[in-house]
Parts: sequence; C-alpha cells; structure tokens
Amino acid sequence: MTRLNGKTALITGGATGIGCAAAKRFIEEGAFVFIFGRQQEALDAALAKLGSNARAVKGSVSDLADLDRLYAAVKAERGTLDIVFANAGTGSQLPLGEITIEHCDKILDTNIKGSIFAVQKALPLMGKGGSIILTGSSAGTTGSPAFSVYSASKAAVRNLARTWAEDLKGTGIRVNVLSPGPTATELAKAALGEEGMKLFASLNPLERMAEPAEIGAVAAFLASQDSSFMTASEIAVDGGLAQI
Repeated sequence: MTRLNGKTALITGGATGIGCAAAKRFIEEGAFVFIFGRQQEALDAALAKLGSNARAVKGSVSDLADLDRLYAAVKAERGTLDIVFANAGTGSQLPLGEITIEHCDKILDTNIKGSIFAVQKALPLMGKGGSIILTGSSAGTTGSPAFSVYSASKAAVRNLARTWAEDLKGTGIRVNVLSPGPTATELAKAALGEEGMKLFASLNPLERMAEPAEIGAVAAFLASQDSSFMTASEIAVDGGLAQI
C-alpha cells in the first residue's frame, strides 16, 4: 500500500517498540520518517533497519531545546510535516502512600508535557490534511494497582485530543488517540520477564500480548486519509482489555 506516499512523519519514542514498528509501517506505505529518542545506540540500530527514508534526531520530549533542534532538522530537510505521532512515554509503579515528587515529575514531564510541546512545536510545519496521533493506554480507562500517576497521565492524553480537536477547527488538522493494551515491546519483555508476559497476556479476551507491528498498523490508518473523518477519537488496540 502507498497510503502515505510523499508524506513526512515524525515519531517521538521512535527508536524501539511501538514507535519503531510504526516507523517501519509508515515507510512501507510511502512516508519519509523522522524518529526522535534519547538513546543514540537505539536510534542507530533503528536507522539500520528502517533504511534511507528515515532520519534520527537525539533528544527528549521534556527538553524544549531538543524539540526545537528536532523541528529545525525537519524543516531544513523536508520543509513541512504531515504526521506527528506523539508516542514517547514512560511509566513505573508506586502505590498510593509511596508516591514521590520525582515519580510524578518523570512521568508527567514525558507523558503530558512532552506530548503537549511535541505537538505544539510541530504546528507551524503542519497544514490541511495533517494528522496528529497521541499514544494513550488501556490504563487511561482501567484502574491498575500502583499505576495511578501513569494511568492519570494517559487519561490526560485522551482529553488533550478532545480539546485540541476544538482548538484545531479550521486548520484541516486531525488529532486522535491510539490506546494500546499489553504489547510485547523490548521494554515490556525486560520489565516483566517470561512469567509476567504470560500473566499480562491472560488478562484480555484474546489471551495474548500485541505485537508492536499490530499497533503500528493502526497508527498508519490514523495517519492516512482512510481515517479522514476521524478527530477527537480514541482507538483501543488492547485485545478487549479495557472494553469489557
């Protein structure tokens, strides 16, 4: 398919996991993709897999100067930007009673502030037909022990799309949320181990974890004109976890 032929896309958190899988799918469908992430080694490894239609910029979504460098690089090489996949995120567990300021700052700076400024700084390069995709989570709908700050951050991301759809009236730019459930990323495998992966897989009706490519396929749909009458929406790609 060439649904994204000639389009320029940016994916934050694009070096690994869902972000890298989405980059691969976008390129397969004709896009030129910038990936943005904090680890140079991971960015280099991703570029080796993605090929000549990808570029990498090192930085953090929580650092405004890094975002400025990113968009300067996009503007210098491509001029405009059609797709922003604000995918960078982080999370960890702390139960109520043990939550610290440091825990809050790390999660909220990346998941909420990072999403806000990654999108806001992209807008001067975007125009009619543009698509903004925010990574939410099934955790934004369900309650999970010790995940209150992460879950709240993803609920906030869901509301950003609703509000921004109003703010973007008249621009022709759409904004939607892609909310994965348990996904077999490198990070999940390292954090959960084999037994933890089995447990998470058992919690949804399909009784397995998603592959990153399955989430990337839905991102490509939201990036394309196949979703042209969608804005302020959320697509759950969670095996039914938060739907029943």
